[in-house]
Amino acid sequence: MTPNEANPLPPGQISFRQFADAMPQMVWSTLPDGAHDYYNEQWYAFTGAPIGSTDGDGWNDLFHPDDQQRAWARWRHSLSSGEPYEIEYRLRHNSGSYRWTLGRALPIRDHEGAIVRWVGTCTDIHQHKLTAQLNEILSRELSHRIKNIFAVINGIVGISAHQMPQSADFAKQLQARIAALGRAHDYVRPHSEDSAPHGGPRMLSNLIRQLLAPYPALDEGRIEIRGDDFAIDDQGATPVGLAFHELATNSVKYGAMSVPEGRIAISISSRGGALDIIWNESGGPQVIEPAKTGFGTQLTDIAIESQLGGTIDRQWNIEGLRVDICVLANRLSRSHQPKQERQSGTSAG
Repeated sequence: MTPNEANPLPPGQISFRQFADAMPQMVWSTLPDGAHDYYNEQWYAFTGAPIGSTDGDGWNDLFHPDDQQRAWARWRHSLSSGEPYEIEYRLRHNSGSYRWTLGRALPIRDHEGAIVRWVGTCTDIHQHKLTAQLNEILSRELSHRIKNIFAVINGIVGISAHQMPQSADFAKQLQARIAALGRAHDYVRPHSEDSAPHGGPRMLSNLIRQLLAPYPALDEGRIEIRGDDFAIDDQGATPVGLAFHELATNSVKYGAMSVPEGRIAISISSRGGALDIIWNESGGPQVIEPAKTGFGTQLTDIAIESQLGGTIDRQWNIEGLRVDICVLANRLSRSHQPKQERQSGTSAG
């Protein structure tokens, strides 16, 4: 029996068909083999397809030609593995245009665990997708302009060095630090999968060193990085980059890196599914907890909590600032995610 063949119900109760038709999303269901046998009214209103024309395998004809093979592959994978189905694709609208849609489905199982039906939804995310694409363009444009500023400053330093040969060694060091600051910038700005600064996993300690490379304290041995190491890719690099960029900037202005005697100890340790990162300053001026939380601090908190599923705690000790960061290890790199989570996270088209 299909969901729209429900038996009469007592007064006050509604059938699956009534419930599904009242939902603002497109709702559909399939047999265990994936053959579609039900769509709600929103599906037909959105697509403009004749009733029954998308039963069986006909649904894929409504997808954008560039998305059809990918959608088929993902759907077959869910049917064979029993894993939840989730993918973004372009679905033909009744206007004739294609709109970005989020498709999701979960299996319904009997008491023995066998799949007896799949129930799914399609959600129109077209405006969200366009907004995300616009934000990506603006982010790249801003990043391009910032890196151009670094290049101009580097050029000015080089010209000045030619005019004052006695400062050539100093100019060379300064140019190296400006270049390092430009590379660190790549890890601070938001990224899409296409603009990610690196594709394969790297080690967390190497990323931290690269982020701190612009600061003389690292070369001078006043920054120590110790403890466990961990793989990290573009998924975790941006939020980690934001956190360490903010910590380093504030340390240069107010903390341990503002004086020659200041030191910073960074420790990394893993415990179960979590990773603890401690930033501990000493030897600098006495720090005082600010009365107002700055934008950089707020941005760091959001990045650590929402993107890495973690927490961040600041202790304004007399001897220096201590920051305890705890994040979920599987948020730092796709290589640490369960297979199902990786597939869901990388299904966007």
